Amino acid sequence: MGEKVVAGRFDLSDRQRYRGKLRQCLTGLERLLEEKRFDRPKNLMGLEIELNLTGADGMPKMLNAQVLERIASRDFQTELAMFNLEVNIAPHPLGGRVFDRLAEEIRTSLAYADRKAGELDAGIVMIGILPTLDRDDLVSSNLSDVDRYTLLNDQIVAARGEDFTLDIDGVERLSCTSKSIAPEAACTSVQLHLQVTPGRFADVWNAAQAVTAAQIAVGANSPFLFGKELWSESRPPLFQQSTDTRPPELQAQGVRPRTWFGERWISSAYDLFEENLRYYPALLPICDDEDPLQVLDEGGVPSLAELVLHNGTVYRWNRPVYGIADGVPHLRVENRVLPAGPTVTDVIANAAFYYGVVRALAEESRPVWTRLPFESAAANFDAACKYGIDARFEWPRRGRLGGLTQVDAVTLVRDELLPLAEAGLDGWGVEPADRDFYLGVIDERCRRRANGATWQSATFHRALEKGLSRDAAFAALTRRYCELMHVGDPVHMWPVGLPEPVPLG
Repeated sequence: MGEKVVAGRFDLSDRQRYRGKLRQCLTGLERLLEEKRFDRPKNLMGLEIELNLTGADGMPKMLNAQVLERIASRDFQTELAMFNLEVNIAPHPLGGRVFDRLAEEIRTSLAYADRKAGELDAGIVMIGILPTLDRDDLVSSNLSDVDRYTLLNDQIVAARGEDFTLDIDGVERLSCTSKSIAPEAACTSVQLHLQVTPGRFADVWNAAQAVTAAQIAVGANSPFLFGKELWSESRPPLFQQSTDTRPPELQAQGVRPRTWFGERWISSAYDLFEENLRYYPALLPICDDEDPLQVLDEGGVPSLAELVLHNGTVYRWNRPVYGIADGVPHLRVENRVLPAGPTVTDVIANAAFYYGVVRALAEESRPVWTRLPFESAAANFDAACKYGIDARFEWPRRGRLGGLTQVDAVTLVRDELLPLAEAGLDGWGVEPADRDFYLGVIDERCRRRANGATWQSATFHRALEKGLSRDAAFAALTRRYCELMHVGDPVHMWPVGLPEPVPLG
């Protein structure tokens, strides 16, 4: 988002001009849709993984600029804070042995980055929230030295007009304030992209919204923040609260947060872009010189730069993306719900489950979103974040009776969603060996009721039982997590607890 953003101040005329340009961009998008100018199906998927830098002691290291200099690859870039990096994996056609190829690519990239970080006594960690993060780590002075992050922080802070309140009531309760958006940097995620035609966009987005709860339930990996045990997946409430431009009065009025599940099923990609303009004031009112409508009149493809930039400051869990490749526009659904890690195998298993189940649900003759109230999908998402693999959901009852029923997340995934994911991967042309191995990882997590969050929590409590202080337990947990992440076995196979020290002599 906003790669070319440079520091500066905005005045009233900037915001008025930007609003006008946004309307022009939206009209341009509408015309592109009407004129059927979008790319034909290529079954393309891609992913991004946000990463943490730690020292051998498990503590965060504020070294991303130096590490990136050594990595010297365009696949790696900065993220919000100095202990964050992001790796972008090139798009791949879905089919064949794509998941094994992706796994090998990611392992190679991360091993190289880890070696380069090692030159600075640091290492790469894939985890939803680093357990050793302290409030003093998440302050504005530790934001990456990049103009767009400085500007974004300044604008969100100015829009809110007071400190941010973090209040998450889980196993324990966290209640504190922050003077900046820096706590957002604790949230490290995997983003899954799927290129879709305009005609299929709404079905794919609706399907993705419906299964976010199941994704979180099987993939949760963020139970700790600032020394507190919170939700199984604490990233969503943390992300919402740390980017919330609304003071309490606007929250009471029902003004929508910028980190948002949504409030309705959609019928077109246009619905989402239009909502973003209607509900959200610009944070970065930076105007491009392009006249998108003139470009269209002349037969060209507009960049819709203002729309793209604005869209990047509305944090939907399933975000619409407009892009151009080889001079041809395309649309993508960007799925943003999953935490990073624990291992490459786990990341790819989560991806295989998502791409399979979304395709199958989008092609159903009686789509799930015609039978599931949107409010229930949102409530399911919250339940999954709180309770992870032990969550219970409201879901359409199978058979002719219809209606809704309460179902365990594990039962829903094993009995209904995994068979759908299998059919969906068959539809993509994924080879059975890939399909069965990676969906088998999801099935084993369900069978054992184990994911990254359950392992972290159980290992932390074992460390406390051994007499470690909380701080020492978080550090030991993080070091053990890193060891097992590098071994690479999926998290359901990880032994709970810390290894016994080897006696000397």
